[in-house]
Amino acid sequence: MNHVTMQSRIEACNDCTTACEQCATACLQEENVQMMAHCISLDMDCADVCRNAATLMSRDSEFAAKFCELCAEVCEACAEECEQHDKDHCRACAKACRRCADECRNMGEQPRSSQESNMGVSPH
Repeated sequence: MNHVTMQSRIEACNDCTTACEQCATACLQEENVQMMAHCISLDMDCADVCRNAATLMSRDSEFAAKFCELCAEVCEACAEECEQHDKDHCRACAKACRRCADECRNMGEQPRSSQESNMGVSPH
């Protein structure tokens, strides 16, 4: 995979991590924190998964594509939850989650053998 494409995916994960951390922090400041509990929980899960996906991609891990499939799933769930709340931080988080999910889904759809040949890694 070319460096520009990989860098774009890593940046999407890093941006999503930041948006999720900011959303969770802002949700904790909301008047009715209990109403935001599921959003906060998903924000924290999503931030952790995105952070790890970026790390695996950065080191060209053989597990990056598979992990990115999970990252896309978690990002979609977080985006769906955030879209249920009429808060600026939730809207920003949902947007970052959708972008990251799209980037990670594309990573997960690329066959491993193509990734290896594009990265100059032998399959064995």
